[in-house]
Amino acid sequence: MVSSSANSIPRVNGRVRPHISIATQSDRYFWDAALVASAIHARSGRRGAALVALNCAAMPTTLLESELFGHERGAFTGAHIRRTGRVELAEGGSLFLDEVGEMPLALQPRLLRLLQERTFERLGSSSTMRANVRVIAATNRDLGVMCDARAFREDLYYRLNVFPICLPPLRERREDIPILTTHLVSRLAQRMGRAAPSVSRAAMSRLSSYDWPGNIRELQNVLERSVILSAGAELEVALPTPRSPDGILALGRRAASSLADINRNHILDALERTNGVVAGPNGAAEQLGLKRSTLLFRMKKLGILRGINCRRYIDAAGAPPNEALTLDSRATELEIVA
Repeated sequence: MVSSSANSIPRVNGRVRPHISIATQSDRYFWDAALVASAIHARSGRRGAALVALNCAAMPTTLLESELFGHERGAFTGAHIRRTGRVELAEGGSLFLDEVGEMPLALQPRLLRLLQERTFERLGSSSTMRANVRVIAATNRDLGVMCDARAFREDLYYRLNVFPICLPPLRERREDIPILTTHLVSRLAQRMGRAAPSVSRAAMSRLSSYDWPGNIRELQNVLERSVILSAGAELEVALPTPRSPDGILALGRRAASSLADINRNHILDALERTNGVVAGPNGAAEQLGLKRSTLLFRMKKLGILRGINCRRYIDAAGAPPNEALTLDSRATELEIVA
């Protein structure tokens, strides 16, 4: 079962597909719009043809027009062969324009003509071609505000805005995180050729309580890192370390330079949050999704000892003494309570 906000998207897609050929999405919350574009295409009558994607912010203006509409041989310097554009490649299918708000003003009239008249010309050609494509556009910009600032054509905005879909961020759909986690862990483990680690209740709780500013992309990256670091049958969740506004790690640790550093810092973070308590329902082992014995073994292996001083530990790990900082700029005693 998925949240009502997420579950409404496929239902909307199902209503949209028989009636319109042009849809638009808002990527305002940095949700992975490409996933929804793929779902729209897969559930439509155009699924037998190609879904062709183009990121409008990924290339300079001089190349974007050629990439979108194609060009004839000799159309410009370096055009030694005729090139088929994305519009032609998507014939009978769907064309996904990501970051459409970054499209230069000079190119927008050609896109408007494609949407209104379904015609276009290759660069350097006088022959008009017909296009049969569904255009799905996504942006993380407020196109209405851009229109007011004359940074985006108002007529193109209204032509794109046939059926807007506002995609909710993952932090507003926390009930979806367990389903996504189970699916992604299984897929990532299969890709790595290993058995999928199980996700403990404590690990799932940590994943569900994180805000996920990078949404599904960040969740996938975190789970991939966690699967790589998990040596046993249970997933060891490796959430990103919080960062202070000036970009320095909140705990003041130097950047990890090896896998051992990552594991060491990850365990130290948990120990500091639990005031050095290892076992019990609020202990570091529970937060890390590990057994008490497993955590103690890894602490011993990584040189994290009972009663160790955080500042002295960082010094021992190789950082100069004047670079060793703690959360409150004071040395913190980590007396391990096993």
